[in-house]
Amino acid sequence: MSSSVLFDEPGPRARVRFRLYNGVFVLVVLGVIALVLYKFNAAGQFESRIYHRLSENGVITELRRGLVATLEAAGLAIAVALLLGIVLAVARLSDHRWIRVPATAFVEFFRAVPLVLLIIFLFGLAGATSPMSGWDTRTQGLAALVTGLMLYNGSVLCEVFRAGVNAVPKGQAEAAYAIGMRKNQVLRVVLIPQGVRYMLPAIISQCVVALKDTSLGYIVLYPEFLRGSRTVAQYAGSFLVTYLLIALVYIAMNSVLSLLAYWAERRISQRGRGAARAVEHVEEALAAG
Repeated sequence: MSSSVLFDEPGPRARVRFRLYNGVFVLVVLGVIALVLYKFNAAGQFESRIYHRLSENGVITELRRGLVATLEAAGLAIAVALLLGIVLAVARLSDHRWIRVPATAFVEFFRAVPLVLLIIFLFGLAGATSPMSGWDTRTQGLAALVTGLMLYNGSVLCEVFRAGVNAVPKGQAEAAYAIGMRKNQVLRVVLIPQGVRYMLPAIISQCVVALKDTSLGYIVLYPEFLRGSRTVAQYAGSFLVTYLLIALVYIAMNSVLSLLAYWAERRISQRGRGAARAVEHVEEALAAG
């Protein structure tokens, strides 16, 4: 029987009490679920006409159009934010003050500005320049949404990349410098590949945030998934069921991102172990003289 200094093994009476508490908790949860379902049924949320309308071709086409618009904005914003985050992180890690200070000010400013205000400002700016650019309302909304997400998430990802690089043991960089590598080579070949293992969970988390924040396109007239679902909800006659469906789709997309992160983390860990062993051999050779 295993024991712990922080937790005593429960006796027979304690185990009976725990089972009783668990049973009561399960009954309470089932009762709440039953009450919610009853209220939904009384409000007509289970009527067949709602689900019949949601399955019509026109409704599915409208939802698919909004989903494509959401994925378009999220894909552009995430890709550019990752690139911006890497550039800003390298700038913040620079030994040159004239590079490091402006990059720091840029990151701190766009991390502090509320994303909603930033998107609204960019939408107004895009509208003011539309006579010269010839953009329609959809393009203005897309530009404002993607730019706002890029600036905010790129600034956050900059700190993620910088923290990941700083988390790599200093001996790795010292060994690379000892064999004649320059700083950009040390970052590119040694620190960033190993730091990705520390960064990856936070990177994926921020990508999920960017994907969910595309719903802010609603305020700048961009026809993303949430905005398109409002018309569908009015037609189906149930905002509750429609928005639950939208929530399930968002959960599915975020789950796919999480699975991709898990797969990438395993691949990177396997490569990282090989790179770490190579650097350890270099350190041993240097120590041996």
